[in-house]
Amino acid sequence: MINQPPVDLLIEQLGADGEPVSRYALCVVAAKRARQIIEATQGMATSSTQVIKELAIASREIAEGKIKCVKD
Repeated sequence: MINQPPVDLLIEQLGADGEPVSRYALCVVAAKRARQIIEATQGMATSSTQVIKELAIASREIAEGKIKCVKD
């Protein structure tokens, strides 16, 4: 479970026009971004002391407003 940043903050950040998105939409967006991070870092050597989970990175990016939810 993600504690930092709070899930409620992530839901609000992904929303548009003051309307929050659903938890399902948050899950889909975060998982998609985490997969992108995994693909980008695949084959790169990582330090065992500085391992940050991909989902945590995706969550921070959502909280910072770097990731937006777009409906097709």
